[in-house]
Amino acid sequence: MSAMYPDISLWLSIAFMIVGFAALAWSSDMFVAGSSALARAMGISPFVIGMVVIGFGTSAPELVVSMLSGFSGHANLSLGNAYGSCVFNTAVILGVAALVAPLAVKPSVSLVAGPGLAAVSLFSLWLLRDGSCGRAEAAALLVTFAVVMPLYCWYDQWVKGTIGKASPSSPAPESREGLAKPALQVVAGLAVLIGSAHVLVWGAVDFAKALHVSDLLIGLTVVAVGTSLPELASAIASARRGEHEFVLGNIVGSNLFNMLAVVGLATVISPVTPENGGFSRYVLTRDLPLLTALSLSIAVLGVNWRSPRSPGAITRPKALVWLLVFAAYTALMFIQETHG
Repeated sequence: MSAMYPDISLWLSIAFMIVGFAALAWSSDMFVAGSSALARAMGISPFVIGMVVIGFGTSAPELVVSMLSGFSGHANLSLGNAYGSCVFNTAVILGVAALVAPLAVKPSVSLVAGPGLAAVSLFSLWLLRDGSCGRAEAAALLVTFAVVMPLYCWYDQWVKGTIGKASPSSPAPESREGLAKPALQVVAGLAVLIGSAHVLVWGAVDFAKALHVSDLLIGLTVVAVGTSLPELASAIASARRGEHEFVLGNIVGSNLFNMLAVVGLATVISPVTPENGGFSRYVLTRDLPLLTALSLSIAVLGVNWRSPRSPGAITRPKALVWLLVFAAYTALMFIQETHG
C-alpha cells in the first residue's frame, strides 16, 4: 500500500483530502454535463453514454489495478476487487443516488439489464465453480463482453428509436464542431475525476495511518471505497441533475466491464489456479451469490408492477434496503476475512 501511496505528513494528508473532495465534486459535475450534452448532440441514448463513456471511464482505476496485478502474478486479487466493486456499485452507489433523488427506471433496464447482469453473475459463478480461472475461462468472459455490450447498446438504441416514432423527434446530431466542447468536457472531467479520487484516497490512507488504524481496516474501508469514488461522484451529480439514465447506465456498464473485461484481462495475463493459490472460497459462497441477488433486485425494485411496460421508480425506502444489505455484507466480510 505504501508503494502506491508514499507516506506524507498529517497536515498534507488533510490538505489532500480537502482538495480531493473539492476537485471530485467539480469534475463530476463537468463530466456529467459534458456527457449529457454529448448524448443530445449525437442523438445517442443517455443510457448508452452512461454505460460506455461513464461506466467504462469511471472503471479505469479498477482496470489499471487488475492489469498490474496480472503482470505481477497476483491476478487472483483482481477477482475480489472486481466483484467487490460491483457489489458496492449496486448497493451503495444506486442506493445513495436514489436517496438524493428517486430514480426513474425504464422497462428496458428493469426487465432486460437487471436480469442480464444476474445472468452474467451466474455465468461467472459457473466458470469459477472449480476454484480456478484459466485462460479458456478468461477468453469466454472477454468474448461474452465483446458480444453483450454492443448487443445491449444496439437494443437500447432500437427501443429509443421505436418509442421516438410516436413522440416528438429528437434533435438532429450536431456537426463535429458542435461536439468538440462536450467531448472536451468529458475527457477533462474524467481525467480530473480519476486523479482527484487518487489524491483523496492518498490523503485518507495516510490520515488513517497517523491515527494508527491497521492496514487491513484501511484496505477494507478507505481504499475499497476510494476506488469507487469516481462512480459515486458521477452518480450523485447525475441524480442531482435529473439524469437518471446516466446513473443506471453507469452501474450497468461498470458492472459488465468489471465482471467480464477486468476479470478476463487479468486472468488472461496470469491465470488463477489451485497450483498458484487459487482464490478465496468466499468469491463463490458470498460475493457472486450476493451480486446475482443485487442484480435481480434492480428488476424487482425498479419494475412498475402495475404496468410493466411503463417506467418504474427506485424510491428512497427501496434505496435503504440496498444500503442495509451492504452494511450487513460489510460486517460479514470483515468477520470472515479477519477470523476466517
